[in-house]
Amino acid sequence: MNGLSQKRYLELPLPTEDDPRSDQQRILDSLAAAGVEERVHIPVHILRELYPLLDNAKWKITVSLAWNGDKWEMVEIEEGDTTAQHYGLAVDLGSTTVVARLLDCNSGEILKEVSCFNKQIQWGTDILSRIFYCKDNKEKLEEVRRVTVESICECMDKLDASHSALSMVIAGNTTMIHFLLGMDAFCVFYTPHAVHADRPGFQLARDLDIPLKGYVYCYPAKSNYLGGDIISGMIDTELYKKNEISVFFDIGTNGELVIGNKEFLLCGAGAAGPALEGGVVRTGMRADVGAVDEVKIRDGNIFVHVIGNSAPQGICGSGIIDLIAELFLEGWIDIRGKLSPEKSPLIQERDNQLCVEYAPGLYFYQKDIDEFIRTKSAAHTMVEIMLRESGLELSQADRFYVAGAFGKHVSKESAITIGMYPDMDRDHIINAGNSSLEGAQKLLLNRSLLTDIDQILEEMVYIQFAEVEDFLELMVAAQALPHTDYKRYPTVMEKLKERQKDIKL
Repeated sequence: MNGLSQKRYLELPLPTEDDPRSDQQRILDSLAAAGVEERVHIPVHILRELYPLLDNAKWKITVSLAWNGDKWEMVEIEEGDTTAQHYGLAVDLGSTTVVARLLDCNSGEILKEVSCFNKQIQWGTDILSRIFYCKDNKEKLEEVRRVTVESICECMDKLDASHSALSMVIAGNTTMIHFLLGMDAFCVFYTPHAVHADRPGFQLARDLDIPLKGYVYCYPAKSNYLGGDIISGMIDTELYKKNEISVFFDIGTNGELVIGNKEFLLCGAGAAGPALEGGVVRTGMRADVGAVDEVKIRDGNIFVHVIGNSAPQGICGSGIIDLIAELFLEGWIDIRGKLSPEKSPLIQERDNQLCVEYAPGLYFYQKDIDEFIRTKSAAHTMVEIMLRESGLELSQADRFYVAGAFGKHVSKESAITIGMYPDMDRDHIINAGNSSLEGAQKLLLNRSLLTDIDQILEEMVYIQFAEVEDFLELMVAAQALPHTDYKRYPTVMEKLKERQKDIKL
């Protein structure tokens, strides 16, 4: 493995009158003879351990090296051969959830994966609330930094990795990395959007209060809204290496988008809205136990699947998309997303607005539908603008990657039906999963990818959606189901005809 850390077992020649080299030089010479070509620095805390450790070990030792971006740093020295215990950590620092993997750096095997809630949530589920909480307040900023580190450490404790891992790679959006490093993140959202640091690179773990022997590498950002989680996604999907043109879409409260291949990379980001995470839906919730995550309507009845097979308590993003798609195909809502009460007794009026009872005592309101259509419209428009800016037709895209938890759980058919995804060959719509975590793992195990990261950042051209003149006009056109120009969605129109025919029968 050519990763960000390495362990080397050395049998050092004993000092003699004919060979009075220092302990330090003896180790460095043995590392060079073993094939370590780059410079190695031995810090003072390791130098202090050389005596009497070398004597006690009979000059048979294992040294642990961590890459610091410029050279190898010796971070541990042990008696005997411990090279079999060589571990590292890959972390996806999400605004809602932190996910961590413990890896065997010798074999590349994933030993364990865990997750926990990001403790920043106590100051708001949305990032902006957290930014305003600690804006221009060093004490509160330190609070946010500390709980960010605590969230990572909670995962480390679950992995039992605090005393064994040598290096860590973290991928997160620009705000999360600012908070991790203890930097005020107001610059991310405030013009001129000049962030404080976009390439923090390698940092000593102990400087971040992370209980790790070596270094933490933070994936760089391209811009305020296009963070290290997306750059990590590029490393995972290898979009930048392909001949074919691909679309990479990571959608949540914000939508980040990359289109390109080995010749070019266009990227952009914009607000999609909190509806995908249930943020503005009255009975919305995260994808947790009790959340409706799948919906079908058959013979006038609504059938739901609930996470954990428990009583339904609300509805999450994938359930919302299913519900709206089914309401549309059944004719219970029209092309504008407006409920038609004559179509079903499950559509009723509550609190002076129409709603549909999708599960006993749980209602999805007209306002919820309207908000969600605005969200899907923003997502669709981002893709449309990026394709137009690149001078491409959707038919020229070979792959459409959907990253993150959203892409993992959402039905492709439902997302196409409402016009959130383009109407294309379903096999070419790829669930990229947690590409942020996957990219962190790849880099941990392959140091040469640092060169690829520099190449990606160099080639990326960033488009500000806010500066596109007809953005609002395009968004309005995309607020119909599936779109004002229904010819773009031939398979949806066919499905609609079939379903309506069945209903009439």
